[in-house]
Amino acid sequence: MTPDRPPPAPPPSPAAAKVRSASCLCGRLALEVAGDPFFVLACNCTQCQRRTGSSFGLSAYFHCAQIRSLDGEERCFNRQAESGRIVQTHFCPHCGTTLYWTGPDGSIAEHIGVAGGCFADADFPAPQLISWNRHQAHWLDFPAGTPSLATQPDKLKGPD
Repeated sequence: MTPDRPPPAPPPSPAAAKVRSASCLCGRLALEVAGDPFFVLACNCTQCQRRTGSSFGLSAYFHCAQIRSLDGEERCFNRQAESGRIVQTHFCPHCGTTLYWTGPDGSIAEHIGVAGGCFADADFPAPQLISWNRHQAHWLDFPAGTPSLATQPDKLKGPD
């Protein structure tokens, strides 16, 4: 069952929005976005666990129009997600950090997902949804009231 959520807001005006910076561990791959993500997801799938080396991945989704800059050398890796979607991860060839991902099959066409931890921002928005809770560590608790799914939403276009 998908929780009821409002449709995503249009991207903010770049001139009026807060600029957020994300980078890999060594700083050689970086991006800037204008404003807040339209959707933040805490993903407990086993692939995000392996991609991050942590118990879950924090995925921040931004409209492509919010991207102000993307700098540095990157490599790509295509993988098939547990959902069956093809995900193309973009990572730094020097330190290996995954900075962002897209969907070459068109499932993430108008936006990108950015690794929330790459912003290194204590004021970053909290997750709006928890996915793949069937793989969630038994000791991990998210904020009370955060909607949670056994797998993931049908679409990653933001709340719908």
